[in-house]
Amino acid sequence: MASSPGRSWPHAFGQIVLLAAGLVVLTLISATSVYLVNKARKDAGSALHSMEVENEISLTQLQMRRAESAQRGFLLTQRAEFRNAFEEAATQIPASFERLRALTIDNPYQQQLLDQIVPQTNQRIAQLRHSIELVQTNRLAEATEMARQEATRDVMGQIRDLANDMRAEEDRLFAARVKSADASQSLSAAVTSIGSGLIVVFAGTSIFLVRRSSRARDVAESQLRDNYLNLESTVEKRTTDLREANDEIQRFAYIVSHDLRSPLVNIMGFTSELDELRGDIFKRIATLSRPDGAPPPAADETVTEVEPVLEESDKQLSQDFAEALGFIKSSIAKMDRLISAILNLTREGRREFYPDQIAMRDLIENIASTMAHQAAEADAEIRVEPLPDIVSDRLAMEQIFSNLIDNALKYLKPGVPGDIAIRGRRKLGFAVFEVADNGRGIDPKDHQRIFDLFRRAGAQDRPGQGIGLAHVRALVRKLGGTMSVASELGHGSTFTVTLPTTWTGINRDKQS
Repeated sequence: MASSPGRSWPHAFGQIVLLAAGLVVLTLISATSVYLVNKARKDAGSALHSMEVENEISLTQLQMRRAESAQRGFLLTQRAEFRNAFEEAATQIPASFERLRALTIDNPYQQQLLDQIVPQTNQRIAQLRHSIELVQTNRLAEATEMARQEATRDVMGQIRDLANDMRAEEDRLFAARVKSADASQSLSAAVTSIGSGLIVVFAGTSIFLVRRSSRARDVAESQLRDNYLNLESTVEKRTTDLREANDEIQRFAYIVSHDLRSPLVNIMGFTSELDELRGDIFKRIATLSRPDGAPPPAADETVTEVEPVLEESDKQLSQDFAEALGFIKSSIAKMDRLISAILNLTREGRREFYPDQIAMRDLIENIASTMAHQAAEADAEIRVEPLPDIVSDRLAMEQIFSNLIDNALKYLKPGVPGDIAIRGRRKLGFAVFEVADNGRGIDPKDHQRIFDLFRRAGAQDRPGQGIGLAHVRALVRKLGGTMSVASELGHGSTFTVTLPTTWTGINRDKQS
């Protein structure tokens, strides 16, 4: 039996109300999710700021330890390199304090601690410099006595305690900010889940009312339902993308700033102290193992031995000790290079790009001239053909083509004269640049791998961290372009960079 108009009206009105309620809930969910995601991102930025402060504190302490170590080394050896090392460390400390003061300008407690630690540090540096000046004027005894008296006062202990107080304050702030970010994420997930449940309920009720409506409205209601589901899917996808991007940013910032950089700085400092301690230990062993029990040379005697004379077993132990420290230092240096490269990438991502009229042939010829010595050593020729001029970011262009030419020089065939050609052309509002070489080539299965961060292909016989091409592709994309490679093993490589001839300063990420 057909429904009468009087009975159909309440059903239609109820459906409209339910759809309106669903739309309101959906809008509130979207607005709340965006707000919470932005709040979590802001909290993550604040947590990163705390890590930057802790890093700066650690760097300042490291410079103080370097200054003290250099002063002790100069008192013992009177060698100029120790005095130079002391001055280098001492000149960097005020700059570190200035950065700390700028980073903590909004924290009165930290500013108060800085007001205490800066004068003590300056006083300590002045005392260390005075002892060096005493040694330079042949007043070693006074310098030694002065160092002994200062050691009893434990000025460095007081400075360290103040630094630890600053670090503890930043740890507290970091924990609070991370907790706030986690709470925002959890609340965002809860709001999304509850809202999705309400949407499902509204959708079910709406379907039930649609099935009770007249046949004339079946098609319209079906279309409305399809549009509604598409809208829900789009919002859910956007919300998921935002959440994943936010999680990735937080993980990246946390790993680089906290789990890697801060402990690495401490390891670097303590490894240097361990190296100095090794010298002292084996000098003591050499002295104790002398058959006549003679003491080490007097302070005013000229010391010519770099390493103490040891018995064979002690000498082997010393070499093993030095070798182990060498492995540690090389590993630290590699990790430091990787972290620095990552931080450079993040800084580059935050850098503002500005369009500029660029004569590309002049720019690349300048790059080639800076690599002339490297090309001569590799028995290679760099040929720059006529190139189209473009409007783009000049620094990014220099980085892109410097990396590509440097890679071409690195991976030439041994024993074969290198030939590197840079050519270009215009095509439908774009400039197409090619950097071609006759080097060792790249296996086709590795064409995508070489653009991944920290991934390298082929024999690992050249220095590098697997960051250059990933960085180049990121720059090209930011400038609205694309990048590809054509290569086979043993037949050279051709990297193709396609860029808009007139870049307006808006990249694809911002457009999307």
